[in-house]
Amino acid sequence: MSYALLDAARVAKAAKTSLGVLQASNESSEAHQRKIIMIERIEALARAAAESDAGKAVTLTSEEFWLISRNW
Repeated sequence: MSYALLDAARVAKAAKTSLGVLQASNESSEAHQRKIIMIERIEALARAAAESDAGKAVTLTSEEFWLISRNW
């Protein structure tokens, strides 16, 4: 599995955009709901990292990055 250290504020912004796209969809499958929940978690963690005084960075797996980037 690949990992990347990314700017937390940019990840939070991308996740928020991705959430908007997913929530605008009329799909209601369980897989769709799981995507939304996972991206909500990523967005919350990235936002918290961006607001912290620690490195202002967040580590994502390649799968998490793919999930966000697929929907923005």
